[in-house]
Amino acid sequence: MTRRPGLSARLKLTISYAGFLLLAGALLLAVVWVFLLRYVPDSPRGLLGVAPNRYLLVRVFAPAGATAFAFLLVFGLLGGWVLAGRMLAPLTRIADAARMASNGSLSHRIHMEGPKDELRELSDAFDTMLEQLQSHLGEQQRFAANASHELRTPLAISQTLLDVARNDPTRDQGELIERLHTVNTRAIDLTEALLLLTRADRRSFTREPIDLSLIAEEATETLLPLAEQRQITLNVTGEKAQTAGSAALLLRMVTNLVQNAIVHNLPAGGTVTVHIESQPDASVLRVENTGHRLPPELVPTLAEPFQRGTTRIRTDEHAGVGLGLAIVHSIVRAHDGTLNLTPRPTGGLLVTIRLPATP
Repeated sequence: MTRRPGLSARLKLTISYAGFLLLAGALLLAVVWVFLLRYVPDSPRGLLGVAPNRYLLVRVFAPAGATAFAFLLVFGLLGGWVLAGRMLAPLTRIADAARMASNGSLSHRIHMEGPKDELRELSDAFDTMLEQLQSHLGEQQRFAANASHELRTPLAISQTLLDVARNDPTRDQGELIERLHTVNTRAIDLTEALLLLTRADRRSFTREPIDLSLIAEEATETLLPLAEQRQITLNVTGEKAQTAGSAALLLRMVTNLVQNAIVHNLPAGGTVTVHIESQPDASVLRVENTGHRLPPELVPTLAEPFQRGTTRIRTDEHAGVGLGLAIVHSIVRAHDGTLNLTPRPTGGLLVTIRLPATP
């Protein structure tokens, strides 16, 4: 946005300082006149050698007052220019940092020294904003790169299958069609997961009263056949826990957690426990499962997009797209909650979600 040229802030402050000094000097002269000179007799031809009079004092005081006014003007301009420069120096550093950030450099920090005044607080807030922007930008870049890779894989497989079908007409067409269907389904699932992740990040949903216990029961009933197929015992315990949010998103959140707990479990004989608890300030959901031991350094990365707790590639029908916990984390943040991942000493994972409680 173009603006008309005008005085700089430093020049405005300089003129303000000088004007303030001149005003103070004028007030001082007015006080001298009102409370001193008016009581001196006015006699231009008075006895100059005997007693002072108003005429004499004015003749002597006027040049001195004019000189003092000129000195105040020069002193106010020079002193105001220096003081304004010192006062505006932090703003200049902040403006330089903002200019560098607008050019794409988010690694620069101001690191303002000195006492914690208003300008120091502004500088620290700007550094915090730059740090968050850099972190979010890096996360988005990694997400875009991973999403491109994940989407390219099924497309490349589809292209290969189509080339095989075209170059080898005698090949079993039913097998090719089935494999194309599987790959296409995976691409659709990934696209829907990306759209859901974007929707949760935008918080574009209407909040309504939700009972987490009902959401947990619906999710576990849907996944009960999968648990029985894998010989996993699925338990749901707890009480009613009220919160506010989107029923569809919260159902997807619990479904992802329970499905991950079933898939990433023991080959047989494992357990998954879903517990709902109502606290005075929060509604708590805990999903705990048995399984293999997880390295402590791996657990904090599980909620990042396209991260999986075991092998990178799975071949069964519940392989997922690597966005399960990332979607959970996004939904939790959209509902102003917290997500905590804790590895179990005997193997498996404990996921704890705290959402704001509502009456």
